[in-house]
Amino acid sequence: MTNLMPEFMTAIEITRFGNPDVLKPRQIPLPQTKAGDVLVKVAAAGVNRPDIMQRTGTYPAPKGASEIPGLEISGEIIELGPEVSGWAIGDKICGLVAGGGYAEYCTVPATQCLPVPQGLDMIEAAALPETFFTVWSNVFDRGALKKGEVFMVHGGTSGIGTTAIQMAKAFGATVITTSGSDEKAAFCAELGADLSINYKSQDFAEEVKSFTGGKGVDVLLDMIAGDYMKRNFMVMAVEGRIVMIAVLRGPKIKANILPIMLKRLTFTGSTLRARETEFKADIAQNLKTNVWPLIEQGKIKPVISKIFALKDAAKAHTFLESGKNMGKTILRVSG
Repeated sequence: MTNLMPEFMTAIEITRFGNPDVLKPRQIPLPQTKAGDVLVKVAAAGVNRPDIMQRTGTYPAPKGASEIPGLEISGEIIELGPEVSGWAIGDKICGLVAGGGYAEYCTVPATQCLPVPQGLDMIEAAALPETFFTVWSNVFDRGALKKGEVFMVHGGTSGIGTTAIQMAKAFGATVITTSGSDEKAAFCAELGADLSINYKSQDFAEEVKSFTGGKGVDVLLDMIAGDYMKRNFMVMAVEGRIVMIAVLRGPKIKANILPIMLKRLTFTGSTLRARETEFKADIAQNLKTNVWPLIEQGKIKPVISKIFALKDAAKAHTFLESGKNMGKTILRVSG
């Protein structure tokens, strides 16, 4: 490191597993840049539900990853590790990390960095990596969504939901979503959802059946699981694909699996955090080629719900857990 860099930085530590108040600012040494990494002076960091799970002790950091929470950042490259090519000191990037984002400095695998899209500021850029990597990998790679198909996502106003609605719509799908209020349903419709369902006042299975004329959904991205699975199976079209990425209502289900056989459904799922760097690098290249131009053209945009200072990470977690967010929650780190 150069003499211009401080020896220590402010980072948010999980002092013990528990409620948001266990998140505390601490002074710790800067992370060491390894081969293939870049060191980034962080401008902003995204706050995501996996961070909450890590804080409560249900989603530990992968082996070798930083114990500091935070899966996505934006900022400026200030140091290049060995074996890094294609980037230069001073480049403005956003990047996906396996941990360490809630801090003033963070190392990022160079292949998991993307340029900040033209027209976006650093707050908006920090809202991109975690949800855009997740949606591309699960909806377009694993779910194989095609133009003209019907796509559905639960939790339409979440970070994943707002991203999935826009990306699926931009690539020519008919989009259905669920959310928990009329206000949220209207918000999803403004983002491009063709059918936006308030699950508290409407039966989403009946609404989907009516809207699709009984055909059903080709690709369903689900973060709910639990008691939703019975109706998930009901809404699927023949040869439909259900992709699970979270289990907000619990991992255990009790459902009739006959529809899987009768409709020839694919029922799959994934997590991204622990996947190898090469896998994430491939997603980064697909995003740069296929999605970044749409962002720069204004056809897809990151949706920001609320911004907090780094020191207020506990308040950010409280806000996200309240369910009041419509879009991403961001920590402003510098600038």
